[in-house]
Order: sequence, then C-alpha cells, then structure tokens
Amino acid sequence: MTENWLGRVLELEIGPVAHGGHCVSRVDGRVVFVRHGLPGERVRAEVTEDKGGSFCRADAVEVLSASEHRVTPPCPVAAPGGCGGCDWQHADPAYQRSLKAAVVAEQLERLAGITRDVVVEPLDGGPLGWRSRVRLVAGRDGRAGLRAHHSHRVVPLDDCPIAVPGALEVALAKRWRPGTELEVTSDGDRHTHLREVSTVHGRNKSRQLSGGLAVQHAADRDWRFDAHGFWQVHPHAADTFAALVREWAEAPRGGVAWDLYAGVGLFASVLADQVGPSGHVLAVESGRQAVSDGERNLADLPQVSWRAGRVEHIVADAPQPVDVVVLDPPRKGAGRAVVDAIAAGSPDRIVYVACDPAALARDLATFADHGYSLTDLRAFDAFPMTHHVECIALLQ
Repeated sequence: MTENWLGRVLELEIGPVAHGGHCVSRVDGRVVFVRHGLPGERVRAEVTEDKGGSFCRADAVEVLSASEHRVTPPCPVAAPGGCGGCDWQHADPAYQRSLKAAVVAEQLERLAGITRDVVVEPLDGGPLGWRSRVRLVAGRDGRAGLRAHHSHRVVPLDDCPIAVPGALEVALAKRWRPGTELEVTSDGDRHTHLREVSTVHGRNKSRQLSGGLAVQHAADRDWRFDAHGFWQVHPHAADTFAALVREWAEAPRGGVAWDLYAGVGLFASVLADQVGPSGHVLAVESGRQAVSDGERNLADLPQVSWRAGRVEHIVADAPQPVDVVVLDPPRKGAGRAVVDAIAAGSPDRIVYVACDPAALARDLATFADHGYSLTDLRAFDAFPMTHHVECIALLQ
C-alpha cells in the first residue's frame, strides 16, 4: 500500500508543464503535479492532496532556484493555500502563453496524433482587468470570495486584479448569508449586473439585485440578452473570434450553414451575412433563454432559423447536405455523437471553437475517422493568468 504523503514537504526539480495549471515532477517513482512552480525550478513543495496510487498534488511553498520567467504575482492571494482562480500569476505573460502553447501542442499530439507548432496569441487589453464574469461565494463570515484550488474553502477577496475594474465593488462591500453565490457580469457598456443565488430548503433561488439585460457590441452588431447567459468572458474575444470565423467559414452565397451551441447567435450572424437572404443558417442551442434572446437579436435575418435542444438530436434530423458548420461546444467538447452527426452532413469546412485543448484533440481524432483533417489552427490567450486557452480550428 502506498504511504500517504499528505502534508509532506518534498524537495524536487520541476519538469514540464501539464494540462490543468501545474507542472510535473517525479519523486520515488510517483508523479507529483506541482502548482505555483515553473519548469526548471528547484522548490520545496508541500503535498496538498494524496488519494494513493501513482500521483499526488503539491504546492511549491519555497523556491530554491527560480526561473528567469518568475515574477511577483499581482494578487496577494494568488499563492499556495490561496485563491484557486488563477494558475500562472507567478509567470510573466509571454511565458504564460508559451506554457499554454506547449499544452495545446502536447494534447494534439497525444490525443489526436497531430504534430503542430502552436503559438498562443494575446488579445488586446493586457493580462489584467479582463474578466467580465465572476461567480463569487460567501464564506462562513459572510464575506464574498473565491474557492481555494480543489477545495470548498472560501478565500475572501478585497479585490480581483483580473476582473473588470470596479465590477466587484458592490458584491465585495457587503456581508451575505454564508454559502450564497453571487453572479457578477460587466457588459460592453461597463454596466454591472449582480444576481444572488442561494439555497433554501435544498432548492436554489435566484434574485436579480441590479441590471439583468446585458449590452454587448461585436460582429458589427449591438446585442442585448440575459446578463448571466453565455457570452465570451474576455471583452475582446467575441469580436476577434467572429472575425476569424468570418475568414475561415467561407459559407457560399445561397448556401447552408449550421451554428451549433449557438448561444445568442454571434457566429450565426456572421454566417447569415455570408449565405445571404437566399441561404439558410440553422442555429442550435440548448438554453431556451439564449434561443429567445438570439431570435430577438437576429430578427432582421430571416435566413436564420433557431432550434432549442440537444445538438446531436437536432442535427441528426436536419436537412442535408450542409456547406459549413461552426461549433462552439462546452468545455467537455462535442463528443462522438455530435461529431458523427456533423460528418453525416458532409460539410466542406468545419470551424471548431474550443475552450479546452484536450476536448478539442479528442474530437479532432473522431473527425479524422470521417476523413476530416486539421488545416489551420489559432490559439488565443482569452483567459490570462489562468491555465485556460481558446483554440479555433479549421477542418476540411
């Protein structure tokens, strides 16, 4: 039986970056996933989680030999035992992007057999002040904060440097019922929307405290929709991604296109402009509020039709063939059923917007079974200071 290392302090050399915001080290035949360290550093790391088996998790609590890319984190709680919201505040922004690029390349090769050089591009605005959506939780003392990494423990906040400036002021100034969750959204006009979510007698109840209808500007349109529905978190992401979808989709005039996991229709609006009034865009989204918002926002585009429901069910019954498919699935990816249904439509081009490189790689491998290959890929640092990265892939 493997000895439990919880609380043990290990002196170790940190190896390569791995998916999930940590680096890999090895001690006595076991893998140690180390947070708050950088490749090549020598550190003392305290084991924070050990469930037995071949690996455990640890925090670098003392740096014995520092990387040239190490910097002082801009947030005092971005430290061992602190907030779990950020992974790489201790690395300079350019190096953060190189770590993410290495992760994307490794996932593509390991899970899809694709060898490709990857560059993660920054978005406008810099590495701080970008997060327009934050979900806070009130701790036992009623102060709002974020949870520690892999923990239910709440770390109270005085501010959050990656959040849009001023967005959290109201939520952080008050005391709340312990366990209350607070959804904060800052929209394109810098209006703050605050919703309280609490559990009463085992049931979730929500109350809009301010705002409710968000305004955004992207793809040459103004958008109005439920402030707590889906929209890109980084203020410059929606316009950047829509421009790339426009460049890669090349939907033919009078053609047929699908926008899957459509949200409120950002990419559907781009496709509708390409196919024109004589074409057709099918927008599929499981959230009924998003569909309602999308129908209202794109009411001037009769070539867009909306369906609410599970993508794999709706696409399986959709008219075929289709010229172009754009999909932006959740973090878990599309999965085999959706990929099979898309491939059955025989699109010439598929533009895949992905927020998780492992899920993207798994789906690319499934698309390859249907004869589709990756012809282009761009990656964006849409979530600076965290391990998350957005990739957009073109398949043909």
